[in-house]
Amino acid sequence: MKIIFAGTPQFAASALSALLQEHRIQAVLTQPDRPAGRGMRTTASPVKQLALQHGLTVMQPATLKTEEIQRALAELEADVMVVAAYGLILPKAVLQLPRYGCLNIHASLLPRWRGAAPIQRAILAGDAEAGITIMQMDEGLDTGDMLLRKSCPIGEHDTAAMLHDKLAGMGADCILEALRLLGQNRLAPVKQEEGKACYAAKLLKSEALIDWRRDACEIERAIRAYNPYPVSQAKLNGTVIKIWQATLVKGLRGEPGKVIEAGKNGITVACGKDALRLETLQRPGGTAQPASQFLQAMPVDAGRFFDAG
Repeated sequence: MKIIFAGTPQFAASALSALLQEHRIQAVLTQPDRPAGRGMRTTASPVKQLALQHGLTVMQPATLKTEEIQRALAELEADVMVVAAYGLILPKAVLQLPRYGCLNIHASLLPRWRGAAPIQRAILAGDAEAGITIMQMDEGLDTGDMLLRKSCPIGEHDTAAMLHDKLAGMGADCILEALRLLGQNRLAPVKQEEGKACYAAKLLKSEALIDWRRDACEIERAIRAYNPYPVSQAKLNGTVIKIWQATLVKGLRGEPGKVIEAGKNGITVACGKDALRLETLQRPGGTAQPASQFLQAMPVDAGRFFDAG
């Protein structure tokens, strides 16, 4: 098929890489280059980098609402547009351009977790499974008909980064399957049940500060959900410490935020219910370290309190 591909991050690049093996990519749409990293250097998106490696035409409009970009897309005479974590709204005029419309690779089992952060919200909520939905795009926010759904379990130790990588591979496989079925006229659209829909709001840095009054199981899920961004944080005497990994310790009680013990296996902190053993931590200006190394540079004694949050 002749495809226009629209996507920006690594999740989308995985799908583009798979599509290149079986289809003709007419052009690639991706977000404009933006500053990134500690040096804030202007950086091309993973999708753009991959597209350039394969000599593809790359388009980086700030909006798809202008007649100029819509005319340029129409001239490509694409069979379908495949969209994955693109980041721009597709107006009705663009949705109607390709012969088969626009298919979205969404990282959730719709209608659960419509929106910007479905992977993280699924972990935060304690969902047992996640998945991929290939959706026929309409003008709503992830409201279109479902064309293909595949699920995978969320492991008890899965971070957002780990689940992202699983779903990126699944998404690539699913879009290839969906396009094969589309070519055979075997896709059967299914309406979403609006009553089961929920919204996966964009992540905010302010969410990452740990409130030790919450149950330890909720905090542990948050630590996994916010790895690698925005990374859970705790304050100790005003110093912000990033928490990358922790383990739930059931049955231990104490005043929320109180350090129960600190040693080579971790720093155990009491929560509203049960406790957490902090195992991988990061000081300001430092790198993520196992607790044993962290404590050598920043000793923490039992009886100390983390700030409430």
